[in-house]
Amino acid sequence: MTKNQLSIFNRLRPVTVGFDNIFDHFERMVDNDNLFSIPTVNYPPYNIVKTGTNTYDVELALAGFSRDDIDVEFAEGILTIKSKDKKESAEDPDVVIHKGISKRFFSKAFTIADDVEVKGAELKDGLLKVSLERIIPENKKPRSIEIK
Repeated sequence: MTKNQLSIFNRLRPVTVGFDNIFDHFERMVDNDNLFSIPTVNYPPYNIVKTGTNTYDVELALAGFSRDDIDVEFAEGILTIKSKDKKESAEDPDVVIHKGISKRFFSKAFTIADDVEVKGAELKDGLLKVSLERIIPENKKPRSIEIK
């Protein structure tokens, strides 16, 4: 048997309409073995929280970072959150004897569905919260079809 014959995506295609881009996305992941080689880097730690029927928050623990240290970008369905590369100042009068709080470079990327909008981002008490909302167009909302 070939990989395509075993693919659940190909078995679902005949009974679905309009999901080709989703199936193609997952097929590429499986074909490139990306599904099994997704990095398991846990820095910074994060949560994805469903806050309502159609609302979500992506939360990242960013102790020691300020708004100026972080870039949040959304382009082509990818939400990217990363730290800016800042060099430590040689004029800094403080001498760190032990550095246990990590403030290293990071970059996290999240794939966002086409019908989800990024509403905003807030950094408060060391927690960056990016708010998302799924926007359901009128033609996708449930409705009753009159039979004539």
